[in-house]
Amino acid sequence: MLNELTKRPGSTSARKRVGRGRGSGKGKTAGTGFKGQGTRSGKKIKAWFEGGQMPLQQRVPKRGFHNRFRTDVEIVNVKDLAKLGDGATVDAESLRNAGLIRGTRGALVKLLGNGDAPSNLTVKVDRVSASAKSKIEAAGGSVELSA
Repeated sequence: MLNELTKRPGSTSARKRVGRGRGSGKGKTAGTGFKGQGTRSGKKIKAWFEGGQMPLQQRVPKRGFHNRFRTDVEIVNVKDLAKLGDGATVDAESLRNAGLIRGTRGALVKLLGNGDAPSNLTVKVDRVSASAKSKIEAAGGSVELSA
């Protein structure tokens, strides 16, 4: 069975034999043209090399700073928790289902104290501001830090 397998017609083509006379179509200069860097033996020109011109990476202006160690934090205000209702358990999954945070799984969730807190909330988030914590506890809820 395996010995009967063959390649599909046209799937492979014969190797071009360069420098084998004018009749081959690739004689004399073997497809490299006349003179210059591209005709020399051992030519290796990087894809981004621009012939000695100032490279694009160096020509464009550079601004700002990108912190590689930045941690993404999703912000939720206490007033937004009213969407979940009284006595709800607030965690990253419930906030995501309610549409209060985006679907980024690796981001931390921080609760800020803008607005009034619903009553009897159980909040399990990564970070909480002092004002948010006091408002939730004043409304009869509890706050747990998950990380």
